[in-house]
Amino acid sequence: MADWNDNLYLKFKAQRTQPAVDLAARIDINPSEIIDIGCGPGNSTRVVKNRFPSARAVGLDSSENMLEAARRDNPDCEFIKRDAGGDLSEFSGKFDVVFSNACIQWVPNHSELLPKMFSLLKSGGVLAVQIPVNFDEPIHQIIGRISTSEKWREKFTNPRIFFTLTEGEYFDILSDLSSDFEIWKTVYCHRMPSIDSIIEWYKSTGLKPYLDVLSDKEKEDFTSDVKREVEKAYPAQKNGEIIFRFPRLFFIAKRS
Repeated sequence: MADWNDNLYLKFKAQRTQPAVDLAARIDINPSEIIDIGCGPGNSTRVVKNRFPSARAVGLDSSENMLEAARRDNPDCEFIKRDAGGDLSEFSGKFDVVFSNACIQWVPNHSELLPKMFSLLKSGGVLAVQIPVNFDEPIHQIIGRISTSEKWREKFTNPRIFFTLTEGEYFDILSDLSSDFEIWKTVYCHRMPSIDSIIEWYKSTGLKPYLDVLSDKEKEDFTSDVKREVEKAYPAQKNGEIIFRFPRLFFIAKRS
């Protein structure tokens, strides 16, 4: 996959950041060391730093574009280039909070990933994770249907794999790690000004794996096909705005 585009991602910074704010608000300890796994352009790292100003906040990401933006906008935080799914043993037992906002859906094998993330905690530390779970939403279904259509399927020889597990599977993983954990789901109803804004949102996330393998002309054509269906699925409200539903799964687990 091509590198991430921080400018495109941050077009909807407020909406993307709100789940991180809500997750950070549920952390009930006073940490001195925090790591943000999959920090992107640093907006989620900013959230935990603002929530715990005296803590050292470290962001970790595999994208140099994202890290450049994070360092530029958050000089009071530290940022390092690492793959969230790679070897993180150098950080074992070093953090009071391991935070991850909308990252691990891109990383395989959560039954191994979450224990690895949990191992980075000190005793009494907290693992706090948010994952998008929008599989049943219209835009997700539309992209899946169009990408596997006769017109497009030969272009996507390596279709996107979704690594997100069920609530029950996360429950079982967490129950093996901790006796003190909680899981909850929130559906955000974002106010969007237009269908184009929904497409722009998805260009930096859900559409990205598809657009990355297409030519410029094909990108335009594929996006137009998706937009045509999205217009049917997301009607405008009385004031012209569009409700863009976005379900997200959260969990917190404490290390004894």
